[in-house]
Amino acid sequence: MDQLNEMRLFMRVAELESFSRCAEQLGIPKATLSAAIRRLEERMGTRLLQRTTRRVQLTTDGQLCYGRCRDLLADMEEFGGLFRQEGKISGQLRVDMPSRMARHLVIPALPALLATHPDLQLMLSSTDRRVDLVREGFDCVVRVGALESSSLVARPLGQYRQINCASAGYLAAHGVPQRLADLSGHCLVHYGSGLGRGEPGFEYLREDGSPAIMPMRVALTVNDSESYLAAARAGLGIIQMPRVGVEPLLASGELVSILPQWQAPPLPIHALYAHRRQLAPRVQLFIHWLAELLEGALAWESDTAAP
Repeated sequence: MDQLNEMRLFMRVAELESFSRCAEQLGIPKATLSAAIRRLEERMGTRLLQRTTRRVQLTTDGQLCYGRCRDLLADMEEFGGLFRQEGKISGQLRVDMPSRMARHLVIPALPALLATHPDLQLMLSSTDRRVDLVREGFDCVVRVGALESSSLVARPLGQYRQINCASAGYLAAHGVPQRLADLSGHCLVHYGSGLGRGEPGFEYLREDGSPAIMPMRVALTVNDSESYLAAARAGLGIIQMPRVGVEPLLASGELVSILPQWQAPPLPIHALYAHRRQLAPRVQLFIHWLAELLEGALAWESDTAAP
């Protein structure tokens, strides 16, 4: 086992804070992993990881070593592709993104990407759960909505325009609201990435552009976009979601847009990845491809929404 591989294993153990989790994720025996880290520590002449019964932590020397390993491995990957045929992208790419984006936008466009780069192996996770990029071994994740503070690098990819809508059946039973005050007699389906989290209410932009929330009665709270849309189709209340996700249902009349003058703030879209001095070419390729894909989808969305 060469020194570069020992460095990679050391970084994964440090990121996952666990020998057992790292061995399971990489599919290697824990004893093999421990022996590799021990050889690296002997070569460096210092202890890099502090092992306890609950977790594994970097020592002071380990923190310095981690930074140097990260930069050296990034340089080696860049050097390894220096003389490859231009456009030759290969290797495994682990990506996570929201489920509706994956199903309705990305997956239909993937055949062309993979035909152009047949040596690229894409592992696509599509959930609405906020995954831990580092601990779960993703190369990049796509997030929709406000970002939490983190050490990850965030590249803006655009914004989703949101609309307010409800099923035709719901509006026939409860009436079509014409003003914000009318919402007191209506019900909202609340979306929260974590059940019980987030302030439930109807989001809108004031005339000065500042965001506001009007409290509403909530009969159902969900934590994934498919359930959110299904609740609206079942007539359980009003939802607020990107227009690009509901356009076919609006066209068929199953869902109806309401209160167009009181739209929720747009949702920012970002690609997030761990800090690297030189981002792997396959990650650069995917983020650039996704940015172009979203640019086309968002341009279509704006044209559709224009009067």
